[in-house]
Amino acid sequence: MPPDHNLADYVDAPTAHRHGGPLRVGLGGPVGSGKTALAAALCRTLGAEYDLAVVTNDIYTTEDADFLRRNAVLPDDRIEAVQTGCCPHTAIRDDITANLDAVELLEARHPGLELVFVESGGDNLTASFSYGLVDVQVFVVDVAGGDKVPRKGGPGVTASDLLVVNKTDLAPLVGADLDVMRRDSATVRGDRPTLLISLREDPAATEVAAWVREQVRVRRLQQG
Repeated sequence: MPPDHNLADYVDAPTAHRHGGPLRVGLGGPVGSGKTALAAALCRTLGAEYDLAVVTNDIYTTEDADFLRRNAVLPDDRIEAVQTGCCPHTAIRDDITANLDAVELLEARHPGLELVFVESGGDNLTASFSYGLVDVQVFVVDVAGGDKVPRKGGPGVTASDLLVVNKTDLAPLVGADLDVMRRDSATVRGDRPTLLISLREDPAATEVAAWVREQVRVRRLQQG
């Protein structure tokens, strides 16, 4: 993101408040891109600021939820696992019932809930969340897929509210040109923001956390 831009410039005000209750932030992206690690980082960074919870999606296991619990990023009762039994995009876009049930369970358990992360199972570049499920969505790719990934497009890359290019520390090892990824992201996304990050170098996911804070701030303004 250019340094002279404010995060507020990137908030789609008419659509940032789609649901009542907590702000729901979708985290999607391919297998291995770092969605769960990002969810863990955001929980650690924001957990003391907001009343928050997480819903994870796996096809047949509860592995992502188990990872979050093992790492104690939140109390166990703030983490719900959805086993989709089908392609990951189906449960976040086509039939969102199981995820809505998980969010409602967390809301009932924690009446003051302000923020819920909904992590998708690993999918491809066409995966996107239904806005019946989330208010805003983050799409995570990583440099190991090559610097061609952003220009390949797909709804996850082009239409997400925030694109995160993860594992930038690996770029020299895999021959990925970060300037190319930055340029191509801007080309296919227009004014929608892109952040290039390394959770090894910044375990707090500082820039992504700042973006989430801005979404919460706008949500509070809209709720009056």
